[in-house]
Amino acid sequence: MVTPGDACRIERRDGADALVLSGAWRLHDAGTLDACLASLGAELGRVGTIDGTPLESIDTAGALIVLARLQACGADAAGIALTGFDPRHARIVEVVRARLPEADAPLRTAPLTGLARLGAAADGLGRMLVGHVGFFGRVVVELAGTVRHPSTLRRHELAAQLSQAGVTALPVVALVACLIGVVFAYLLGLQAEQYGANIFVVDGVALGMTREFSPLIVATIVAGRSGAAFTAQLGTMKLTEEIDAIRTLGLSAERVLVLPRVLALMVALPLLVFVGDVAGLVGAMGIASVMLDVTPHTFLERLHVALDPSHYLIGLGKAPFFALAIAVIGCRMGMDVDRDTRSIGINTTSTVVQGIVAVIVLDAVFAVLLQRMGW
Repeated sequence: MVTPGDACRIERRDGADALVLSGAWRLHDAGTLDACLASLGAELGRVGTIDGTPLESIDTAGALIVLARLQACGADAAGIALTGFDPRHARIVEVVRARLPEADAPLRTAPLTGLARLGAAADGLGRMLVGHVGFFGRVVVELAGTVRHPSTLRRHELAAQLSQAGVTALPVVALVACLIGVVFAYLLGLQAEQYGANIFVVDGVALGMTREFSPLIVATIVAGRSGAAFTAQLGTMKLTEEIDAIRTLGLSAERVLVLPRVLALMVALPLLVFVGDVAGLVGAMGIASVMLDVTPHTFLERLHVALDPSHYLIGLGKAPFFALAIAVIGCRMGMDVDRDTRSIGINTTSTVVQGIVAVIVLDAVFAVLLQRMGW
């Protein structure tokens, strides 16, 4: 180990300062050597010659420390003369000096223009959609295999996912749907009351909740709850190499892990939408009785007249498609997690956003198609 006093010093020679290097200038002593140079202070900026006569050995790290420190103090590293160096040492210093501008140059990338950023975003979106479609194809293949061989379905895993995605979601779905029904009926009632048309609040709430609001709200809750859970669970399993272990055993990770989650969500979401329909209408009935003088009996009678079965059947029919989109996105993002914990958080957040957007887009598609079909 070198000491600062032995490694370097500045001597005055023929009216100019010379930096004398001694001992071994190698990577393992880099911290001590740099401290030795730093202790010389501003005098390094006046150095015109480097004397390597007492130098025992030097590597590229040692040469870089010397030249970088001299340059940082204002000396011309490219023009400093080398004296007393062994030819082998001199070659090392010259090689580093030739590459010194590259070492000092900061890595700079030209900023993207607005059009380039738009193109990059479009390319990323396209790749993401292609990945989702490809993953959906693998799920369909595994589903077809399960239909041919029903015994391969993981029934215990399916039951566990039904419990997690369906049963445990009932309280939050009922509460939120009930509150939405209260708010919706109250806002409609404020307007209808001005014209003495309180009873028509039932029509608006019945149609809006069963056909649009309940499926959308419940799907949004499920996307933030079950979709994120799927990503976090599968991402953690990939991080701990459990998915690799399943594939090592010759099993399909999609059939073992993904298919039960997809099927469970497709079964659970229509049931949750039905609960949301009931809770929303109950909330609307309660606020209508208190603020609009519409008794529960009158509310239910008008509900039978105003609510055509096709409306809530359409709402229930949307649910499996919403569930399929949420489950595929959640599982695919979980299977694509990188080998670090940070990626789990990023993919989980992305799953929630993508799931909600997918639900809204699908709902808009259904609205246009059903309008064209006259439903």
